[in-house]
Amino acid sequence: MTPSDKQLSPEQINQIAMPEIPEEMLTDDKGSLLNPCISRRRFLMLGAATLSLVAVQGIIPGRLVNAELAEYEGQMVGSLSALRIGEPVSFRYPWDHPSAENYLIKLGAPAGGGIGPDDDVVAFNTICPHMGFPMQGTYNGEHQMMGPCGWHLSTYDLTRHGMVVSGHATSGLPQIVLEARGDDIYATGVQSLIFGFSDNQVNPNG
Repeated sequence: MTPSDKQLSPEQINQIAMPEIPEEMLTDDKGSLLNPCISRRRFLMLGAATLSLVAVQGIIPGRLVNAELAEYEGQMVGSLSALRIGEPVSFRYPWDHPSAENYLIKLGAPAGGGIGPDDDVVAFNTICPHMGFPMQGTYNGEHQMMGPCGWHLSTYDLTRHGMVVSGHATSGLPQIVLEARGDDIYATGVQSLIFGFSDNQVNPNG
């Protein structure tokens, strides 16, 4: 094998493409920074670490993490004893508006934001946040998912705060925050913006 045929390892290629700059070349004799730029390698590492942290924070089951929350007076939307696993109950909240159509569902599996003895009762807006397709009737009880959307096939995992698992959507389904008061179920807030609304707390009916 000739020198030109010799293959370099990824580490060797990285060293050639992005050589480390000695610290003394970046500071003056008092230790002050001369060049405020960081190496591409360090930039990529910091960026990857930041993205990883955001991703982990966004999918922790059982928590509502770093998202906008609109709160309202409680509205009774059902009762724990009346729910059956996999049978959605429709209700409108927080306003009487076509975009405020929601499902109250007993999933039969623990879920982020779930209430009840088994933490499996959740509620979600049923309007696809991508482009507004109505997703009533698309609940998949076997996998506890909503979808796919009839326009762009977006599908949402209701056990993980409605996060996107496939399709073109870039944000999850708005989750309705629930509270159990004895056997009664109350909706008390909305997690993330409902499609077509500029602000969940502003009544779209004027």
